[in-house]
Amino acid sequence: MKVKPVASDSMGTRSMATYVETKDVKIFIDPGVALGPSRYGLPPHPLELRRLEEHWKEVVKYAGMAEVIVVTHYHYDHHSPWENLEIYKEKIVFVKHPKNHINLSQKNRAAFFLENIKDMPKKLEYCDGKEFNFGSTKLKFSKPVYHGTNPKLGFVVEVLVDDGEESFLFTSDVEGPTIEDQISFIIENKPNILYLDGPMTYMLGYRFSHKSLEEAVKAMIKIVRTCPLETFLVDHHLLRDINWDKQIAEVIKTAQKKNVKVITAADFAEKPLDMLEAHRKELYEKYPVKTPQKKVRFEE
Repeated sequence: MKVKPVASDSMGTRSMATYVETKDVKIFIDPGVALGPSRYGLPPHPLELRRLEEHWKEVVKYAGMAEVIVVTHYHYDHHSPWENLEIYKEKIVFVKHPKNHINLSQKNRAAFFLENIKDMPKKLEYCDGKEFNFGSTKLKFSKPVYHGTNPKLGFVVEVLVDDGEESFLFTSDVEGPTIEDQISFIIENKPNILYLDGPMTYMLGYRFSHKSLEEAVKAMIKIVRTCPLETFLVDHHLLRDINWDKQIAEVIKTAQKKNVKVITAADFAEKPLDMLEAHRKELYEKYPVKTPQKKVRFEE
């Protein structure tokens, strides 16, 4: 199995865009990339804008190669409803249900997106809680789980790709995990490679509680101890925190004892760790900006 993180927070944009290839099928999960509209009171730096365009080109390239495209939820860092919609043409497209277990914002976005791509896919199916087979490769989806610690931001579906020899599990935006439904899908499916959206510690104390961080660390340790992990990718919300590794130090220590690598998507893709959003203040200090920023794709 080939797993390729195409864009991620550790590589400089808000994304979990991932290409997966087995002997049976080529899959792209969450073909989207965006930037945080404001960080430290600052808009995206021009270096972030440049990285956004670079990553989007890579997303289009690898999504174009895929036979199956998955959209785990309808935030703009996980799909784009406007640009390069030809990536969906003649593809099998699995999407989170646009009306069930969804908040109002994502419900409206889903309707807009699905209207824009209608008649393009060879097949479009709501995937929540379902399982599909492509030769000896199994593609399995969780039931909808919280985007975070509560339903305020809606729901996502987690994704398992199992080719009979290796298994890869993609959590989407669980922000932890902290909730039993989020955790149980991982533990029950025993992945070899796990790509986890880590706790939202850059908002610790106001939008993400210390209690939630404690629960996330406990859950991550439980996953390390109970799953046959070889590689544990942690990224997305957690990698907006400069001190991300200190926040999950207990997890890393536990994993080391089991010879499990806890790494970022950038590490896995053999790219430099380049957390541009987390370093936005420093970018403005080092590379001052005189001209206003153009409009770009934002996550919210």
